[in-house]
Amino acid sequence: MRVSRVQAEENRQTVITVASRLFREHGFDGIGLKDLMEAAGLTQGAFYKQFASKEDLAAQASARALESAYCRWTAAATANPEDPLGPVIGFYLSAGHREEKSDGCPIVALGSDAARHGIVVKASFEAGIRTHLDILERLISETQGEEFKSKAMAILSLMVGALTLSRVVNDPGLAQAFLDTAAEQVRNIAAA
Repeated sequence: MRVSRVQAEENRQTVITVASRLFREHGFDGIGLKDLMEAAGLTQGAFYKQFASKEDLAAQASARALESAYCRWTAAATANPEDPLGPVIGFYLSAGHREEKSDGCPIVALGSDAARHGIVVKASFEAGIRTHLDILERLISETQGEEFKSKAMAILSLMVGALTLSRVVNDPGLAQAFLDTAAEQVRNIAAA
């Protein structure tokens, strides 16, 4: 049965969205194409009509995941114009976000996987990371009236590191301590 161009594009977008979630949950190599396509409601054969390779899909799914993360950061920041960084810290460094494997931060979920992939996947991550840095710079400048590129880098590194560490330990108290300590330090860096 022949699929229309519109339906083919909808299918392609569905695969990208499903892959962005499943890759964050299982890693790029933790899920095969058959299972990924099945989760998208399509056959494995449909994959090759839409993507050049799994690497191609990984890059597009990463871009989608990072775009989703950007939207979450932006929505959180606009929730409190008086303290736009506060809501971002609040949701990002939370126990709920720690548990959100498939919808959580793609930098945390896939950063080490992306480092082992080619330039196309890394380019998606670099673009997303730069966007996150831009948001942080803007949020810091809104509260202090200046640009702070190095502060934004320190804050993003601290937040990603704390969330990563909180996910890899078994002790819930230690996991929460990483998040709480990072939140406090992020506020200190932004205020300095």
